[in-house]
Amino acid sequence: MDYITYAVPFFLLALLIELIYGIAINKNTYRLNDAISNLFMGTLRTANKLIIIGAAGYVFYLAETNFAIWRMDINSWFTWIFAFVIYDFFYYWFHRISHERQIFWASHVAHHQSEDYNLSTALRQTGTGAFVSWVFYIPMFLIGIPSYVFISVASLNLIYQFWVHSEHIPKLGWFENYFVTASNHRVHHAQNEQYIDKNYGGVFIIWDRMFGTHKIENEDEPCIYGIRGTLNTFNPIWANLHVYVKIMREMLSSQDWKDKLYAPFARTGWSPKSLPYQIEKDNFNAESFKKFNPVISKQHKIYALFQYLFITYIFLAFIQSGYLNYAQLWVTISMAAFTMYCTSIWLDGKKGTRIEIVRLALCISIGIYAYLQISLSAIAISVLVYSVINFLSLPLINRTT
Repeated sequence: MDYITYAVPFFLLALLIELIYGIAINKNTYRLNDAISNLFMGTLRTANKLIIIGAAGYVFYLAETNFAIWRMDINSWFTWIFAFVIYDFFYYWFHRISHERQIFWASHVAHHQSEDYNLSTALRQTGTGAFVSWVFYIPMFLIGIPSYVFISVASLNLIYQFWVHSEHIPKLGWFENYFVTASNHRVHHAQNEQYIDKNYGGVFIIWDRMFGTHKIENEDEPCIYGIRGTLNTFNPIWANLHVYVKIMREMLSSQDWKDKLYAPFARTGWSPKSLPYQIEKDNFNAESFKKFNPVISKQHKIYALFQYLFITYIFLAFIQSGYLNYAQLWVTISMAAFTMYCTSIWLDGKKGTRIEIVRLALCISIGIYAYLQISLSAIAISVLVYSVINFLSLPLINRTT
């Protein structure tokens, strides 16, 4: 069973509690632009997973039914405990390789781009990670772990990781030695020289201790979050694709065929020596680091928040309705991604009125099409009402642009 769907309301409630607590103690770790970007990325990842999961599920099915050495008893407590532990072991290696090799880093980097560290960061998930992550878990099916158990422990592993994305939770004594905590996961998200590429475990920190990647948070060295080479945009599309673009450019520009073929599998940060131009290294400097934080009006912030709330509604009503065929699902997810892109223009402090008008015109077209589908008529009306509200809001937004 996938428990994540049931956990989402608790995630959002915990996020709200953390926000209120931070404000109350005068240590607010949230910025609206960054938080909305994180939440957009989480929604996009969940939507994309619906498309990808079919292929991965088929591979898992083949491995489980045709190639498993034996089949473990789904009713045995040993099966569940073993599966929970071994899943985290494979997660450790998937996570570590996702930091150490370019093509895997490209699929994971989006999770690390937030320059704040709070519970919304936990929801900032890559939109392309599911394309590669499933490969690392095939051995679990080969050794006989039932698919139902796999799905359950995978979701529990991810749910556990939610709470460790917080600056408000201190070190937890002996617990730090065996389990992933907020303290050692803060280290993982930091770009400081002494912290980078450390603490990969999902639930258990023992893998990092065993394989030499463990690092304790140093109170004299505050964590600075984000990635080397700042992204400088809240655009979720570019956030997911920029490392892939870097790799492609290196492959096309390299003058040595060995460099072209090696580029995707090179260590993260590697650049071909055969490039006809120089690449500036992403050196970290704690003193000169500044968060990307464009100044935008309160109206723009409210407008952006409204877009997120509506995207969440569309995700629940449209994408999880069960009424959409595969083509309609693609259109809906693409439109959601386009909405996120248009909203990011406002969050980046740029003018986005023209492209927003195009987006709203597309929304109206989709709403009319959905209205003609009897099963989607109720949702269609809400899309049309939403589009009209946005059109009426644009003049107010433009006054502050």
